[in-house]
Amino acid sequence: MKPTQQLHDLGQSLWLDNITRPMLDDGTEQRYIEQFSITGQTSNPTIFDKAISAGDAYDEQIAELREKGMEPEDLFFELALADVTRAARMFEQIHKETDRMDGWVSLEVSPLLAYETEATIQQAADLYGRAEKNNFIKIPGTPEGLPAIEESIYAGVPINVTLLLSTDQTMAAADAYMRGIERRIEAGLDPDVPSVLSLFISRWDVAVQDQVPDEMKNTLGIAVGKATYKAWREMLESDRWQGLAKQGARLQRLLFASTGTKDPEASDTLYIEAFAAPDTINTMPDKTLKAFADHGRVDDPLPADGGDAEEVFQAHRDQGIDTDDLALRLQKEGAEAFSKSWTDLLETIKSESERLAA
Repeated sequence: MKPTQQLHDLGQSLWLDNITRPMLDDGTEQRYIEQFSITGQTSNPTIFDKAISAGDAYDEQIAELREKGMEPEDLFFELALADVTRAARMFEQIHKETDRMDGWVSLEVSPLLAYETEATIQQAADLYGRAEKNNFIKIPGTPEGLPAIEESIYAGVPINVTLLLSTDQTMAAADAYMRGIERRIEAGLDPDVPSVLSLFISRWDVAVQDQVPDEMKNTLGIAVGKATYKAWREMLESDRWQGLAKQGARLQRLLFASTGTKDPEASDTLYIEAFAAPDTINTMPDKTLKAFADHGRVDDPLPADGGDAEEVFQAHRDQGIDTDDLALRLQKEGAEAFSKSWTDLLETIKSESERLAA
């Protein structure tokens, strides 16, 4: 049995952190679903930028949309919606079989809105109105994003909360989700609104790799994941969540993101093997997916008590690393990186439009 199937049988969903039009056209997407137990998909501006600039797969649609006078951002969303809609339809059967728990494909609001609550709410509603019912809309879990998450959940929009870098940030996003559900119940609305919490892992280890001895490298991100998994499990046992679940609220699953190994000296399946856990999701790039399917291992599942997370945090504090400050910095840097990728993406679309016009 492939390791990917073993993870699936454990109760963890494997999602692909990539989407391109060629992979939808040439059978790669379907092959991943059939051979590697992939049951969902995520995307971001960097992924789309690479996809659009890599070849001519988008040229025809770009040319058509350009003739309509569309600006680059509007043009991009048309391109992206075409892709995520096709992908969502490929997962439609999985979506039905899992009672809407799985089979999701995510599309992000503009990263430039990371600190603009009202604009995020409006764009999330607009995108979901144009998407398939199994498309998640990604909203960053920034302080300004939290009320947008609450309002979007209240409006019935399925949300993938992205750019979470710590336990505190993740639990704040879970609180925003529950507030939205509580408001729906008070208004007599269906509380079954799907959502996931995307915790970014590898950025932690990249940030401290030059500040810790070799034996501590690539341990901080795993500790953050363990601590967050513990807090998430405890939240699910709380009276608040249990009360919502009894009224029909849906489990907001924890999703481990940014799980491609960045350190060439480390195992290429490090963050997949570390986070095997039921009722969760791991989204990974193609390279990591193939590596895990080839030689990954599924051993003991992630400990619900956090394992050695606190010891790892203390070891890093002893090295002068303030993990609370670092979490805030990493979220800010993540938002800035996505904004830069967004700007680059729009510039790519503008350049492609001009090239095709010429």
